[in-house]
Amino acid sequence: MKFLLFFFAFALHTFTSQAQTVCTPESRARLEQALTLLPSFDPRTQTINELVVEIGKSFMGTPYVEKTLELPGPERLVIDLQGVDCTTYLETVVTLARMAQRGENDYDIFENELEYIRYRTGLNEGYPSRLHYFSDWIAINQKKGILKDITQEIGGTAYDNKPTFMTENPQFYPQLSNRENVEQLQNIEASIRIRDYFFIPKDQISAHESQIQSGDLIAITTSISNLDMVHVGFAVRQNGRIHLMHASSANKEVEISEKPLHDYLAGNKSQSGIMVARLVPTQAN
Repeated sequence: MKFLLFFFAFALHTFTSQAQTVCTPESRARLEQALTLLPSFDPRTQTINELVVEIGKSFMGTPYVEKTLELPGPERLVIDLQGVDCTTYLETVVTLARMAQRGENDYDIFENELEYIRYRTGLNEGYPSRLHYFSDWIAINQKKGILKDITQEIGGTAYDNKPTFMTENPQFYPQLSNRENVEQLQNIEASIRIRDYFFIPKDQISAHESQIQSGDLIAITTSISNLDMVHVGFAVRQNGRIHLMHASSANKEVEISEKPLHDYLAGNKSQSGIMVARLVPTQAN
């Protein structure tokens, strides 16, 4: 009897999980292709940062598509490798790199790992459970042991972080027509405001970039008072300078910035600096 109850519960969880996931046949095929490459990496000789760079480069040229996660209806885990925005690109690469270091290349493991890093408790518990603000994404995934925010230790200064953009602009988010979702996000925004954050001002990036490693996560802060970040990507060192590997909204594809990171930010008035996070090695099987 206990076995039957366990089997029923497991089957129900599996069915529910599958029902909450959206992955087109085209994206599934692209993901399977990426997964077949993972055994070619050697976690005994390659660091997690090196895996990030190699895997990240394998997506070069992938089209930039915004708002792929904003689907109508109940919150679902979206897996879309046909088109990525800056955050979904980063999440996909981080997930694959962590799997590669553990010697895993199974679709179901990818699905579970992606859900774990995308949602507050590691589970899709509705729209507000998704880590919408990237400063929150960093803080929560640091608590999970996935990464470490190293901004302060490499020379960062205090960052006044009080994002309220989503709840002040619900018209941009169909799910925020639900008042309960707005109220839950207001509570989340309040929890973000009481944390301490640090950033490296953009005019100081070149002075600190020697401490940034290829494969580090880069989050670009903003001078817009009710936002925290406006863009994310990965650090890649080229010719002694740090560049940004990212899904570019300007050039509509995954690329490595032509300009070094310092110069890349210098030309954008709304970009105020960067936060830097480093993935924590995960144990190989």
